[in-house]
Amino acid sequence: MEQEPTGGPGMRTIDRALRLLGLVCDADGLTLTEVARRADLSASTALRLLRSLESHEFVRRDEDGLFTAGPHLVQLGAAALSNTALVVQARDAMRRVADGTTESCYLSVFGTGNTAVHLAIAEGTQSIRHVGWVGRAIPVEDTAVGRVLLGDVGPDGYVVVVEGAEKDVTAVSVPISAGSRVVAAMSCLVPSYRLTTTDDVARIGGWLVREAASVYEPPR
Repeated sequence: MEQEPTGGPGMRTIDRALRLLGLVCDADGLTLTEVARRADLSASTALRLLRSLESHEFVRRDEDGLFTAGPHLVQLGAAALSNTALVVQARDAMRRVADGTTESCYLSVFGTGNTAVHLAIAEGTQSIRHVGWVGRAIPVEDTAVGRVLLGDVGPDGYVVVVEGAEKDVTAVSVPISAGSRVVAAMSCLVPSYRLTTTDDVARIGGWLVREAASVYEPPR
């Protein structure tokens, strides 16, 4: 029999919730009965804890009643995602963008609720450059990253938003697609005073479009 943690009822609740979260994350989808059995808890206790985790988007319950990992885990784990497949796949392309444009390049995906979250950065080479937003959530609404993730991209292949998530910063963003599905956004965040002409924007947009297309190139 598993030993209960010390520290009173509060610690026992936390321990049980974390065990449930671990079980759900390790599986492709578990029913309430399966979660309760694997955690050695009653169904009513497991359901109460899962509902609490679900309310904070740590887990989600799909239409078949299966519990799976929720979107909040993406945000909380973003700072540690530098070795995931997506970031590794995009790393070289992001570095080429940052070197070619001299501006910082971010990789972003959907976060919790109506947000996107920055997973990784390739820092630019300018003395004044955008840094420090890895793991930060930004609104999907009225931001370049959000428009890209929602599929709202014009014929040039990139989206430009001035002061969408931050004052005096212009974001130029493009989709990274795997097949027909947008899996992430790649963006340059630039002090607005450095983007004074359409040619300035087009130069950065062109770099992003070219390099985003290289991330998941189909086999030749």
